[in-house]
Amino acid sequence: MKLGIIGLPLSGRSTIFEALTRQEADPASRGEDRLGVVRVPDERVDALSRMFSPRKTIYAQVEYLLPGTGGAKKEQSPWQPVKECDALIHIVRNHGPERTPLRDFQALDQELILSDLVQVEKRIERIELDQRRGKKLNPEEHRLLADSRSLLEAETPLRRRPEIAAAKALRGFMLLSAKPVLVVFNNEESDPAMPDTGDLAGRERCLVLRGRLEQELARLSADEVGDFMAGYGITVSATDLMIRLSYEVLGLASFFTVGSDEVRAWTIHRGISAVEAAGVIHTDFQKGFIRAEVIAYHDLMAAGSTAEARRQGTFRLEGKSYEVKDGDIINFRFNV
Repeated sequence: MKLGIIGLPLSGRSTIFEALTRQEADPASRGEDRLGVVRVPDERVDALSRMFSPRKTIYAQVEYLLPGTGGAKKEQSPWQPVKECDALIHIVRNHGPERTPLRDFQALDQELILSDLVQVEKRIERIELDQRRGKKLNPEEHRLLADSRSLLEAETPLRRRPEIAAAKALRGFMLLSAKPVLVVFNNEESDPAMPDTGDLAGRERCLVLRGRLEQELARLSADEVGDFMAGYGITVSATDLMIRLSYEVLGLASFFTVGSDEVRAWTIHRGISAVEAAGVIHTDFQKGFIRAEVIAYHDLMAAGSTAEARRQGTFRLEGKSYEVKDGDIINFRFNV
């Protein structure tokens, strides 16, 4: 899963990308798109790894794309690279003089809306032209596009209407305002407070991050991190929180497989069935699915071991239609 980082000039996109990914800029590739693969922090994986002492521990991952500048024009509208992303991280400047975070957020959000409106109107014109030429109309696509145009003309992002944003008939358009968004206010080092943005936090998922401070934190060795965080009164790295929120914004969850060989977090969309989750591991698991042996993470932790959990009867067998929950520990039984 990939998230695109967007923001107005001077918002601190590069600073936050480097804090997230621990990648420093390479002067030789200045202006190019940058991609970072980041491990999703998960205390449950840590605890399971301590319990099973596996040879390998594998965490869930997300990707962050920072579109390249490529000149002033592309810097103002970096839409093509992020169109293929699953969600957007909108960086809003809340540092320096003359801070206007709400206005800045609205300005870029309107660019997303305008870009979508132009695309939707062109498609509607093409459909209606084809219809006049005798080609068959796809009524669902036409209706969804018309509804989208009405919303966009009212300056409403498509993500406000989940049934439109998630519609399969519109998926190929990769509309920007339909993508889930995490709004990140990039504050001064000494300012951990959420800015006054009216009811924005009630409409969007928002987070405050002190970009420069988090960038410095990302450059420290493991031995230096504790003292640095204590000095600034930081209990949880904001970048770790941002990564976890990115995972949530994408509508993702994790189930786990455990053993002496490997403890692993597997990424799934929330609400999928046991047989679909089996296919995430291997198609053979899905084709030959028999049963899923499941225990909730908190039940295993409470028992202290798999042997004690079995004695307590907290393991259970589930069929194909079982809806996998975030934190389930699963052993798939299959036969191919």
